[in-house]
Amino acid sequence: MTPEDRLLLVRRRMRQARDTLIQAEALAGISQWPGVVNRAYYAMFYAALALLLARGLRTRKHSGALALIDREFVRPGLLPREQAAHLRKAFSLRQDIDYDEASDITRDQAQTLLADSSTFVATVVETLQRLQTPPE
Repeated sequence: MTPEDRLLLVRRRMRQARDTLIQAEALAGISQWPGVVNRAYYAMFYAALALLLARGLRTRKHSGALALIDREFVRPGLLPREQAAHLRKAFSLRQDIDYDEASDITRDQAQTLLADSSTFVATVVETLQRLQTPPE
């Protein structure tokens, strides 16, 4: 993959992240809390994939993306540890909502996750700029 192709993919993933964050906000506006959790997590996930692509890394699994984020960005100090913790919490909540019929989500949990997601995406934008991979 050429550097130009990689940059295009990074930008595409960041557009996905921003668009998905908008969807989460819209769902919050109509009190659709499970949908907020799903969309907020995926906004974070797409931003995480953009970070990985900036380093030429790819993975097909969510757990693989989380592990690579820790190894490539958190350990070297390129991404704050609390941001990775927000990503992991979002992953866990999304898993619970999507696959555990007994799981329920409160308004407060969903709104906190939405705020965390917005911060995570903004932090990824800053990180990409520091890595000289402008997100667009």
